[in-house]
Amino acid sequence: MKKGEPVDRALRRLKKKVDREGTLKEVRNHRHFEKPSEKRRRRMKVAKFNAMLAARYADV
Repeated sequence: MKKGEPVDRALRRLKKKVDREGTLKEVRNHRHFEKPSEKRRRRMKVAKFNAMLAARYADV
């Protein structure tokens, strides 16, 4: 915390930093075992979505 900074602002800053780093997402992913095939399927789904977005906004 910075000197004289309200607690809610410091908490908001911390939440943004944790969100950007992906810490909570990683913890949630490790709550249960994920089979390699499930992991591959999830990654392929994300890659497909990102490719679709890239294709959609390539002209812009």
